[in-house]
Amino acid sequence: MPLVAFGLNHHTAPVSVRERVAVDPIAMPEHLRNLASLSAVREVAMVSTCNRTEVYAAVDTPHVEDVARHYFSTLQHDFQTISPYLVNLSERDAVRHLFRVSSGLDSLVLGEPQILGQVKTAWQQARSNGTLGQSLGRLFQHAFAVAKQVRHDTDIGAGAVSVAYAAVQLTGRLFDRLEDKTALLLGAGETSELVLQHLRGQGVGTVIIANRSVERAESLANRFEAEAIALSELDHHLHRADILIASTASSRPVFGKGAVETALKRRKHRPMLMIDIAVPRDIEAEVAQLDDVFLYTVDDLENIIDSGQQGRREAAELGESIVEKETDSFMRWLAERQSINPLLKLREHASAIEEAELARARARLAAGQPADDVLERLAHALTNKFLHAPLSELRTAAQRGDDATLDAAQRLFRIDQNHDTRD
Repeated sequence: MPLVAFGLNHHTAPVSVRERVAVDPIAMPEHLRNLASLSAVREVAMVSTCNRTEVYAAVDTPHVEDVARHYFSTLQHDFQTISPYLVNLSERDAVRHLFRVSSGLDSLVLGEPQILGQVKTAWQQARSNGTLGQSLGRLFQHAFAVAKQVRHDTDIGAGAVSVAYAAVQLTGRLFDRLEDKTALLLGAGETSELVLQHLRGQGVGTVIIANRSVERAESLANRFEAEAIALSELDHHLHRADILIASTASSRPVFGKGAVETALKRRKHRPMLMIDIAVPRDIEAEVAQLDDVFLYTVDDLENIIDSGQQGRREAAELGESIVEKETDSFMRWLAERQSINPLLKLREHASAIEEAELARARARLAAGQPADDVLERLAHALTNKFLHAPLSELRTAAQRGDDATLDAAQRLFRIDQNHDTRD
């Protein structure tokens, strides 16, 4: 049963494409069910973050692109439009990829720790929705162990480099000081919390947190002496923001050009810095057309992040060697499991024949038939049923001149002139 992976990530697709296939967490069970319903799919899990939407599956076909095409067709996406950005990986490549992703070696921010939590969430969602089996379950558990080893044995996590950190660093390009500035955060999740930590570290004057759940916004605001508002109140507060950093899980933009134009008029056209690190995007792209707005997306942060990652790149070399070693280890386990499966099935088949014939023999003895006759019929039945399928295949092999199969049969059954029947 091949293991495959397919999807889009920040290496292969811009945010404008990634946001089209991003999966709302609420809709994840439906996506997993759609994938599991495909005839070739036996086990499946999905990792969906701002930088990637990737499917990991155990399938009956090595043609991973066929599975990807079927999946995207169920979502009514034009596969021809998506396919140039698609990553299709099979077997070893798929295993290595998940290990690299979990370890932070494939992240936009090299070594960032949040991705491991997101991969664990993917595992939990697949398990709770019944789409995780032995092969994929073992793969994810191994990935967690690899990530732990990479973080423990290397300096991959050293230094304050993250999307949240990069977003706050970007504020220095527009503002010399933050003490008299107001920052508005859209969303109250983990990313917003990291942004807030960095903003407070830079001495920002006022912070407003807008979230659909006011209670969650208040919980975060109370810890950082910030204001909390409902996302529905955004229009009344947008003009206050010198800096806006958006990271909600909304499936559509939170606001557009018209709302920002109104806010700019109230601000007397003082400049606004907007950083949209959500996927799908929270801010309509047309906002960038406004003269007094500086709009950046998660893809624009790459240069800032890149300058702070040289030390992590050196650590990543050791991380890559750990991944290669552990990929070898997992592939050995997979090969052993795949070789054991036919053996188990053969033993189960033989046991089933044995039990059926013994039941018939006992019934004959109970009916008073002579023991010698019963034993003779039992031996004859066992021999015929055990050898029926192999003999049929060997006749076919002989007819087509398949010497390899005939030689294999001689080795399997130890057929030679000195064969000893006592074993």
